[in-house]
Amino acid sequence: MRNRKVTYRLYPNAEQEARLQETLGLHQRLYNRALEERIRVYQEMGKGLSFADQCKVLTQWRKAVPALSGLNAQSEQVTLKRLHLAFQHFFRRVKNGEKPGFPWFKSIHRYPGWGYKTHGDGWKLHPGEENKHGKVYLQGIGMVPIRGKARQFGLPKTAEILRKAGKWYLSVTLEIEHVQRERGDEMGAFDWGLKEFLTLATPQGIETVANPRHLRNQLAELKRLGQEVSRKIRMAQEASGRKRGFPISGNLRKAIQHLSRLHAQVARQRKDFLHQTSAELVRRFAAIGTEALAVQNLVQGGGAHQKGLNREIHAASPAAFLQMIKTKAEEAGSWFEEAPTREIQPTQRCHACWKLPDEKKKLSDRQHQCPHCGKTCGRDENAARVLLRWLEQRLAGASGSGREPSVVWSGVRLSEPPGASAMKHETHAMA
Repeated sequence: MRNRKVTYRLYPNAEQEARLQETLGLHQRLYNRALEERIRVYQEMGKGLSFADQCKVLTQWRKAVPALSGLNAQSEQVTLKRLHLAFQHFFRRVKNGEKPGFPWFKSIHRYPGWGYKTHGDGWKLHPGEENKHGKVYLQGIGMVPIRGKARQFGLPKTAEILRKAGKWYLSVTLEIEHVQRERGDEMGAFDWGLKEFLTLATPQGIETVANPRHLRNQLAELKRLGQEVSRKIRMAQEASGRKRGFPISGNLRKAIQHLSRLHAQVARQRKDFLHQTSAELVRRFAAIGTEALAVQNLVQGGGAHQKGLNREIHAASPAAFLQMIKTKAEEAGSWFEEAPTREIQPTQRCHACWKLPDEKKKLSDRQHQCPHCGKTCGRDENAARVLLRWLEQRLAGASGSGREPSVVWSGVRLSEPPGASAMKHETHAMA
């Protein structure tokens, strides 16, 4: 049994919208109250509260506060669990010498939503025909229409109610017995980039996948809306004489919603593109090769040029894309390999003679010209061909793959069923 996620769009009526907003506010105040209690106990007693301790306190709070007693008890425990995980990550970062990032109190505008632990306890999914659209029952809110469809339906386990850019979503975790995904029979390797999103090398030749640049296409409008929001915030601060806690007018609220919706639109377009591109690669290829990317190293540095470059790298989401391919390849039983970048050096090495240049190429050098064999081609094309040649060696059982060539090139991992290690996969939300 494997877990997958599907996200539905909620369509509440006016009364249900008000109840959803009220429930969100109660969970946000519960989170902040629990955080405040942890801080107080630590200051007074020198030790923190555990998740079990706060669950015991929650029982007392539910008896004292009628509004909390009206919420689903398990959903309140999920809120406390999120705070517990926030502290666990905080202590982990402290232990590893990273920037600690102590858990913050959350405003209602920055609180994402709440969750449910068990299907049938506080929530129940009622899918429509062919498991498409339908309704969901939420305790204290009622039956809310939903739109969306899972690629493969399963047994509902847990759920989260999310508020994004003024819209409500239901994210459901499904337990699926057998994951079904189509697998191709070709071999290919790709080099990720910004000018072209993918440069794909196959035994037949070179192909490219264009970079859609969803963020850059909306950058001017995002800048205009951001400046409009900043101007209206300054005007509200000057009129009230307060930097914080100033009244938010209807015009300011609309401007903030407009900006957040445009950001959400860009995010949906990006996620949809990444899902479709990764699915197409797995549908076509039985063996896929690429290089291991350290995205954090790619976005280090400053300056105006580096700032724009970092923005484009983040907008392309290479780490998310590689994770999607890995998950889908495991579901389909395909062969997916990431070449060790420091060892192979695909952007430096020549695909024809397999030698490294005497002088290291700069990032601005977009053409590959081998000083040893004289081979000339595009930098990204050369990197893709290097990765393809490396993949062929792996498929032939070289470089310590530890598998027989016949088993390797079959594209089927006989030691485990397809998707054995792919435990989570979230589909994009319905607009």
